[in-house]
Amino acid sequence: MKSILQILGIFSCLCYCTLGQNVSVGPDVVNIGVLCAFDSTIGRVAKVAIAAAINDINNDSSILSGTKLVAQMQDTNYSGFIGIVQALQFMEKDTVAIIGPQSSVVAHVISHVANELQVPLMSFAATDPTLTSLQYPFFVRTIHSDQFQMASVADLVDYYGWNMVTAVYIDDDYGRNGIATLGDELAKRRLKILYKAAIRPGAKKSEMAAVLVKAAMMESRVFVLHAHDDSGLAVFSLAYNLTMTSGGYVWIATDWLSAVLDSVPRLDSGLLSTMQGVLTLRQHTGNTNMKKTLVSQWSTLVKEESGGSGFLLNSFGFYAYDSVWMLAHALDAFFSSGGNISFSPDPRLHAVAGGALNLDALSIFDGGMLLLEKIRKVNFMGAAGPVKLDSDGNLIHPAYDIINIIGSGLRTIGYWSNYSGLSIVSPETLYKKPPNGTIENQKLRAVFWPGETTTTPRGWVFANNGNELRIGVPNRVSYRQFVSADNQTGMVSGFCIDVFAAAINLLPYPVAYRFIPFGSGRENPSYTQLINQIVTDEFDAVVGDVAIVTNRTKVVDFTQPYVGSGLVILTSVKSQGSDGWAFLQPFTIRMWLVTGVFFLIVGTVVWLLEHRINDDFRGPPAKQVITVLWFSFSTLFFAHREDTRSTLGRFVIIIWLFVVLIIQSSYTASLTSILTVQQLTSPIRGIDSLIASDDPIGFQVGSFAESYLVHELGVSPSRLKSLGSPDEYKAALDLGPRKGGVVAIVDERPYVELFLTNHDRFAIVGAEFTKSGWGFAFPRDSQLAVDLSTAILTLSETGDLQRIHDKWLSTGPSSATTDLQPDRLHVYTFSGLFLICGAACVAALAVHACVLVRQYSRHVAAEQSSGGAAISRSGRRSSIRSFLSFADHREAQYQGKGSSKDPAALAASGSSSGVSSFTSSNASSMSSR
Repeated sequence: MKSILQILGIFSCLCYCTLGQNVSVGPDVVNIGVLCAFDSTIGRVAKVAIAAAINDINNDSSILSGTKLVAQMQDTNYSGFIGIVQALQFMEKDTVAIIGPQSSVVAHVISHVANELQVPLMSFAATDPTLTSLQYPFFVRTIHSDQFQMASVADLVDYYGWNMVTAVYIDDDYGRNGIATLGDELAKRRLKILYKAAIRPGAKKSEMAAVLVKAAMMESRVFVLHAHDDSGLAVFSLAYNLTMTSGGYVWIATDWLSAVLDSVPRLDSGLLSTMQGVLTLRQHTGNTNMKKTLVSQWSTLVKEESGGSGFLLNSFGFYAYDSVWMLAHALDAFFSSGGNISFSPDPRLHAVAGGALNLDALSIFDGGMLLLEKIRKVNFMGAAGPVKLDSDGNLIHPAYDIINIIGSGLRTIGYWSNYSGLSIVSPETLYKKPPNGTIENQKLRAVFWPGETTTTPRGWVFANNGNELRIGVPNRVSYRQFVSADNQTGMVSGFCIDVFAAAINLLPYPVAYRFIPFGSGRENPSYTQLINQIVTDEFDAVVGDVAIVTNRTKVVDFTQPYVGSGLVILTSVKSQGSDGWAFLQPFTIRMWLVTGVFFLIVGTVVWLLEHRINDDFRGPPAKQVITVLWFSFSTLFFAHREDTRSTLGRFVIIIWLFVVLIIQSSYTASLTSILTVQQLTSPIRGIDSLIASDDPIGFQVGSFAESYLVHELGVSPSRLKSLGSPDEYKAALDLGPRKGGVVAIVDERPYVELFLTNHDRFAIVGAEFTKSGWGFAFPRDSQLAVDLSTAILTLSETGDLQRIHDKWLSTGPSSATTDLQPDRLHVYTFSGLFLICGAACVAALAVHACVLVRQYSRHVAAEQSSGGAAISRSGRRSSIRSFLSFADHREAQYQGKGSSKDPAALAASGSSSGVSSFTSSNASSMSSR
């Protein structure tokens, strides 16, 4: 029995220890504070949601078992001062955490108190991005930061192709910092905030109206409204009265507007009429079980809390509900880790103690750091979705609903998340797939914009200041076909002007403008100075023959080029007539020599291959030399009469005739070109030879050619001579560098081509050594430059640009060439053919030599067997002479010597005296033997 009792005791102790390790042991009551603005849209909902969360937690035995949360709620009324006082009051009552505040302005102030007393501050609505964990470590944001909301707004602006926005905001911490973040996000996408329309907190409607009127005078028609619920609704009412919500305008409101509209049980038609077509964002919440439960109980909770005044649940209510649960989970982990609630005096408060403030009651929460650590590690599924903080202290999976206000209701046109950008698919579905933020996957449903249209607004107009566009045009003296200004009437005309007018007419909106001539009228103006007039705001644009070069693109924006241009070299040329020796010009001297040598080589090779078997290549030495020469050069005309009988000879002849065919055809083509096309000569061949010389170079007054030659090509300024008109061009080139003129002129191709239509003794030499074009110049980031570029492309595609060109610029013949010297045929041009032919000759000779040596060996063997004594008596003769003698005689003789045929018959077959003597000698030898 005693043993049984001992065992039961040990078991009881083990059970007690096990339970002690798994059950949280905490105080009976934990005090928390709640700060929000009770009379605001967000505050009303948050107050009910927080009370519901505390009740659910206290009734849930699975969390904080035995510990009850007690919340003290205070109304900050958007006041930072009142928020500080209320936060200090919480600290007097041993508060371990504060849910709130709702306002970013209040959060900035109270976060200093939280840092000092180490009390976590858990805000469900303070979305200011500057409330970071680095500066305010005890500030915990339980809702998504405006950094993500402004990223979604920037993606919207980029998606619809707008380049700039006007920001309308309340000038407090919440508004300023949110808009600053928007500017950063737009800059990442190469967009910008054109104008910031700041509204003073608590401003009257008259002040708001003045701000809106000034904003309406600006160029942008895309407005981003970042405000509070009361001020935001007032802005929309004023904008509606100012017709700023009509067609052509775009309004994007941040999540404050969706919170207002979601909270109203029945949307007011008068309220909605002021914001038709507006886009707004809503903090996205998932379809979780806690959300469904809270929504189903909401009407009952509101009646109990507010006494019957109905308002609906918005997204901020879900995040407020989750904030309390987040704190409960953290407290549960805090107590499980051995944490306890205790407070210590703040030693730094002793220096300011005294008076009626009762600062001695304020103390530091000893477990604040541990509780903060547990809060940052919480991970559960709440009403809004997964509740978990990343390494930067932000809730994971930031996402927003994009809502379009249409008629009497709201329509969701898509979603934004930092996971995949804009999409018509819910974020929860996208989280199950690999991230894909490519442009092709950015999609939204159709939007009904202000003015009841589905056509995406342009997003900008000309600034409504009543002024026309001041367009500077160069007051040219020369080449007035491009731009000409009448100093008497002020009329401006020319090719460039007509192109601009035609492009302006293609724009879908009217543009008022006036041309202002720039220049003295006595010489062409400096185009660099003309462009600088845009930088100094003297002109709103520059229209004319303005080249698009690097230095200019750094200060202004250009349209699409409407004329291709580039620097070329213009110089005087003279005709090169043909003479009695023109037929030698197609080939170089080396080519003539190599060709002649090959004729002799081929003739000799064929003679060697045919000499022993072909009577056409036999006879006296003089005749054979003549035959070789005749045969060699007659192949040039395919007129050779000698027949080739050997296989090797025919092989060589076939290859040689192919080579002769190619050489003959090339010679004929080159000679035809020389005799029929006028050849021009000039000492200048291109830009390299121009730079290498020391002769003067001309350029057009005002052109960028001077700067290019000096700074890019290193030409000495002393060599440059300015010329102002086509007549000066002609005179300077006619004089030449030796008589005070120039050796060449460097100018843009359009001017040179126009000059050449009336002057035929000049030509372009070398290649165009810069590539650019002419465009219209506008200030940086000008929308008109973009639209005119599209219009210029349209003119080009429809052919109107060419028709304007033909109207102003003559299309007569011009002289232009890149190489003034005739192309002569060189040896390397035919090196491959000569190599093939040479290889064929060597191969044929090698084969022929092998066959000849073999035949000679058989002949010697036959001689030794049939007449050894005779052969021994003739041993004095050299072996080489014997071989050469053998090679010189006709092959049929030695074929007979090796057979049983009569030697007399073999002798009769020879035709030369050498063959007859050889046969007689051989016969006498045989008779003596």
